[in-house]
Amino acid sequence: MKINKTHILLVEDNEGDIILTIDAFEESKIDSKISVARNGQEALDFLYKKGSFSNVEKPDLILLDINMPIFNGHEVLIKIKEDPILKKIPVIMLTTSSNQQDIDKAYENHANSYITKPVEIQDFLDAILKIKEFWLQLTTLSE
Repeated sequence: MKINKTHILLVEDNEGDIILTIDAFEESKIDSKISVARNGQEALDFLYKKGSFSNVEKPDLILLDINMPIFNGHEVLIKIKEDPILKKIPVIMLTTSSNQQDIDKAYENHANSYITKPVEIQDFLDAILKIKEFWLQLTTLSE
């Protein structure tokens, strides 16, 4: 049984969405720690503990945007799911794209879930709370 806070890696380049996501997790009162990577390269450096991320702990869950600089979410997802250690971490694609090709590509590359970000703030907060309920309360995550 995991005693530590659930560690979430949020990979997102939109500052407003970062603040909304963190606020939603804080409001839900479940013990979690959120780390933020603001582009695909930062996400990979975090996951492979490179540079300034050498002392970070492995996340329990990854929220991954698609449209980001350097490496997009699809490229990051492929790297995660090809790695024998990282592939056990659930990856939720959390993105503005509702393009069917993006959805299909995410699942083809073994995303665990695909959520299109709602436009309205309250709907966005509700979506984050549902992620938290399912992935952090109902589901048993790999250690």
